[in-house]
Amino acid sequence: MRLMLVAGTTRTAEREGISAAGATRDLMLHTPSADAEILEYGELVRAPVTPVSPTGCPTPAAVTRAVRERLGFDVTVVDGGLAKPTGAPTVNVGAKPGRDVGEADPVQTAPGAFAAARQFGRSLPDDELVVGETIPGGTTTAMAVLRALGEEWPTSSSLPENPVELKRAVVEEAFAASEIEPGQAAHTPELAVRFVGDPVLAVAGGLVAGALEAGTEVVLGGGTQMLAVAALVRHAGVVGPLTLATTSYLLADVPELRAATAAHDVDLVVTDPGFDAADAGPLSAYADGVAKEGAAMGGALYLADRADALESITTATLDVLARLRDDDGP
Repeated sequence: MRLMLVAGTTRTAEREGISAAGATRDLMLHTPSADAEILEYGELVRAPVTPVSPTGCPTPAAVTRAVRERLGFDVTVVDGGLAKPTGAPTVNVGAKPGRDVGEADPVQTAPGAFAAARQFGRSLPDDELVVGETIPGGTTTAMAVLRALGEEWPTSSSLPENPVELKRAVVEEAFAASEIEPGQAAHTPELAVRFVGDPVLAVAGGLVAGALEAGTEVVLGGGTQMLAVAALVRHAGVVGPLTLATTSYLLADVPELRAATAAHDVDLVVTDPGFDAADAGPLSAYADGVAKEGAAMGGALYLADRADALESITTATLDVLARLRDDDGP
């Protein structure tokens, strides 16, 4: 079993009020690079600071790392358009950082990255993959991509209150600047990502499509961004069993996820990690609606639950966070 994290950036995240995946807008560009290091090493190597929300909620990558330390699965990080250097080893499929979706043609590398990732996915020797993402601002671009495919499902948010109206306004701006109309990319998913999406969706979509074509069992670890990946795969004409594994916090934010996964022939698995317990410390922010998902956390928690190890993950995550605080210094 291998967990694959697609890490990248979109300048859309720099808009005020779009994302909580970083303490400041400047630090958001470092979040995917830091998440990759946390997942690979359990500590920072080149990234300047551990990603936290503006209110101090720690990155979901710490949870995924804790599960990895408990279960020992392999990890591969795929560069889905990183804007800042990372100390984690990465696979390059030609993705470049995404521009703001309010600009014309914001993800020019999407078709090539989708094709290269698809070939990579076909060639992987693993029997089972868990695929996740880390990209601030990604739920907004996922909403735009779903609309480009003719899908009208809502997307979640890393913020406690989902800024739905702001995201809808950004999506309208994206279509105004693009060469496509809503629904026009239903049979050309690469173009949906190119004109209104982000590079992580292109890479994750291609990776999952190729893995399914090779007969690999695939679990999408995440929330509505990974729903958009499933939609891209289905619109690419790829069939095969898919599972989306997410958290109870994400489902509470978007209860329509049950209908959305069913519409794409995707099984839904929901895990409650129990971060509302008295001993959860800073992880209690998840139960308050911050972050909810990311960095393949839902997929990792599903693996922990499957291995009867879920009860140990809170303590294991707090241990990871203690090491990361030491990395950050006083």
